Amino acid sequence: MRILGIETSCDETGVAVYDTERGLLAHSLYSQIELHADYGGVVPELASRDHVRKIIPLLRDLLAGAGTTLDELDGVAYTAGPGLAGALMVGAVFGRTLAWALGVPAVGVHHMEGHLLAPMLEASPPAFPFIALLVSGGHTQLMRVDGIGRYHLLGESIDDAAGEAFDKVAKMLKLDYPGGPAVAKLAEGGDATRFAFPRPMLDRPGLDFSFSGLKTSVMNALRTTEDYPQKSADIAASFQAAAVDTLSRKCERALKETGVRRLVVAGGVSANKLLRTALAQMTARHKADVFYPALPFCTDNGAMIAFAGAQRLLAGEKEGMGITVRPRWPMTDLHAPGRPLAAK
Repeated sequence: MRILGIETSCDETGVAVYDTERGLLAHSLYSQIELHADYGGVVPELASRDHVRKIIPLLRDLLAGAGTTLDELDGVAYTAGPGLAGALMVGAVFGRTLAWALGVPAVGVHHMEGHLLAPMLEASPPAFPFIALLVSGGHTQLMRVDGIGRYHLLGESIDDAAGEAFDKVAKMLKLDYPGGPAVAKLAEGGDATRFAFPRPMLDRPGLDFSFSGLKTSVMNALRTTEDYPQKSADIAASFQAAAVDTLSRKCERALKETGVRRLVVAGGVSANKLLRTALAQMTARHKADVFYPALPFCTDNGAMIAFAGAQRLLAGEKEGMGITVRPRWPMTDLHAPGRPLAAK
C-alpha cells in the first residue's frame, strides 16, 4: 500500500510517500521560518497562504524523487489536527480532494500521533509497550503506549509547553525565531550553574509539568541581575538545564511507576542535545532503552503523517465526503485501528 502524507498543521509544509512493503520512499519539507522571523512567531494567515503556494510544487518534486505517480497512490493521509485551523484546512482540503479525484481513500491523522509513531520509521523501532514523552512547541505530555491508538495519558503541562517556554525565553533574550535552537546555541557558551532556576512540580507527586514559573524566574533574573558579558549565555544555559532536568526526572518517574523499560521521545524539543544526553544517562541507570525519530523527523514532517495514516488505512479507516479539521484534539480521543503494525 502506497500512501501520500501531507502535513500543514503550523508553519511547515511537509509531504512524503510511504510504502508499507518498502518503507519511506521520499519526503520533502518546506519551512516558513524566514516568513515568520520578522514577527517573532507564527502568523496564522500568512502560514495558511504559504501552504497554498507551496503544496503543489512540493508534491510534484516529491513524486519525481519517489519514482512514483499519482496513479500509483493507494491512499492519502493528512493532518486533521491539532494545529492552526486555517493551516489544517489547506492540507485537509487538498488531501481529501486529491483522494476523491484518484478514487482512493483518505484519512485524517492526529498530528501528535504522527510524532509519537515517527520512531517506527527507523531501522530498530521500539516495541510496545513504551512510555512516550511528546515535547514540542504546543505539547508536553507523558503517555503510556500499549499499541497504536492505545494511549493512556500519564501527565501533561498545566500551562506552557516546554517548547513554548523555550520560545518565550528566546524572546526575552532577544534571540532569533525559532527560539528553541537559538537558546540551545547561546547556552553552549554559558554557565548552567550561574542561576538556580526552579525545577517545577518535582516536589510533588504526579507526572504533570509546569513551565510558566520557570519562565517567570528567567524574566526576574534578566531584570534584577546587573549586566555582565556572559549574562545572556548564563541565563540561557541555566534555563535549559532546568527545563531538561525537569523533563528527564519526570520521565524517570514515569518509568519507575509503570515498570516499562522503553522510552520514546518525539516532537521538536526531542532534537535538543542536552536533553538527549540527560535521557541517555537516566535510561542507562535504569537499564532502559530510549528511542528517537531521525533528526529530520523530530520537527513537523510529512513522513510521520504518511506512516500513521498507513496504519489506519490498512485497518479500513477512511473519511467520508465531508472535510473536518480539529484545531483542538486530545490524543485520548483516539482509538486503536484494530490491526497489527504495518510491515516496513
